[in-house]
Amino acid sequence: MPATAKASSALDVALPSDREVLLTRVFDAPRELVFDALTNPEHLRHWFGPRGWTLAVCEVDLRVGGAWRYVLHGANGRSMGMHGVFREIVRPERLVSTECFDGFSPESVNTTTLTEENGKTTLTARVLCESKEIRDAVLGSGMERGAAETYDRLSEHLAAMAAAKPAQPELTMTRVFDAPRELVFRAWTDPERLKRWWGPKGFTNPVCEVDVRPGGAIRIHMRGPDGTVYPMTGAFIEIVEAERLVFTSSALDTKVKKAPRFFLW
Repeated sequence: MPATAKASSALDVALPSDREVLLTRVFDAPRELVFDALTNPEHLRHWFGPRGWTLAVCEVDLRVGGAWRYVLHGANGRSMGMHGVFREIVRPERLVSTECFDGFSPESVNTTTLTEENGKTTLTARVLCESKEIRDAVLGSGMERGAAETYDRLSEHLAAMAAAKPAQPELTMTRVFDAPRELVFRAWTDPERLKRWWGPKGFTNPVCEVDVRPGGAIRIHMRGPDGTVYPMTGAFIEIVEAERLVFTSSALDTKVKKAPRFFLW
C-alpha cells in the first residue's frame, strides 16, 4: 500500500511509489488564475517559498525547452537556488518540468495538473525522484512543511488576485476571410506579413516585432499619414497553431491602465 502523510489540513502528501511524492491542494480560484500564478514572475514573487523567505531571483522562459530559475533568501541570511527546464506546457491544465537544487546534482521531474470544478481548482504536483534514497532525503529536508506554507501563501495571493481583478467588458468581432486558416494564422504571427496590413488605410508599421510563444512580447509602432506614431505593446498568453491566439494589447499613448485580452480563433 502506498504510504501517506499529512502536512497540514489543506495539503495532502502521499507516497504512491518508492520514487514519488504526490502533493494535492484545492484552491478557491479558477484554474486560469492558478496557472497564471504558477507561471508569471510578477505573481510568483508574491508567494513562492515558505513563510519568511523572499524570491530574490525569478526567471521564467515559459516554453517547451525554456529554462526557469529561482533563488530564495531567508531571514537568517540563507539562500536557496533551484532551476529546471520545461518539458510540457498545456495551458491551463498541465506543466511538466525538471527541478534541481543548487549544490544537489540529482534532478526530479515535476508534473503539475490543474482540474477545475465549480470555480475551485485542484492542484496535483507529482515529484518523481531518481531513487528512493533521494526521495527520502527530500522528505527529510522539511519538504512537507515548506510546501504547505508555500501553498498557503499561494492561496492568499490568489484571493488577492481575485479581489483586485476588475470585471472586464467584452467586445466580440467576427469576420470571414476567403483564405485557409493556416494562411490567416501566419498573417497574424509573421511580422513581415503583419506589418503590411496592421492598422487603418494609410498607416504604416515601421516597428513590428512579435515573439510568438507563450509569454513572448509584441511591439508595434503604427505611423499615421501625418507622421504621428501610435505605439502599442502586448504579450502572447496562449498559442494553438492555426487555431487560436490569446494575447494582451495596450496602446502606450493613451490612459489605458490595463491591457485588454484578445482572443483569435
